[in-house]
Amino acid sequence: MALFNFGKKKEEKKTPACACSCGCPTGVAEEIAKDRCPEAKDVICYIKVLGAGCKSCHEQYENAKQAVKDMGLSVEVEYITDMQKIMEYGVMSMPVLVVNEKVVAMGKVLKVNEVVALLRKFGV
Repeated sequence: MALFNFGKKKEEKKTPACACSCGCPTGVAEEIAKDRCPEAKDVICYIKVLGAGCKSCHEQYENAKQAVKDMGLSVEVEYITDMQKIMEYGVMSMPVLVVNEKVVAMGKVLKVNEVVALLRKFGV
């Protein structure tokens, strides 16, 4: 039943996998969905917070955004609540912090300074 768009699955807007601003064409960005392009070897391309929408997950998201802001990075922090996507990472407890498709923290809310310390390990 497609009356009033009920019953239709919402299409997500596809974004390039690499946010390194190196000008990767969309086709290349899709191919490197699980990895970074060669130009972004020591750069944080994207940060994701996976959560169920609870208070602690929102707090982790805000702390991650503040850490990115404090470090002066031009990376957008993405908040994902879609359980199908969360299950693809194989995590069991939330909130989860993902940097460049690698799970770096799971199951506890990190403070801003802890997030900054984790991001510094990625060469920033």
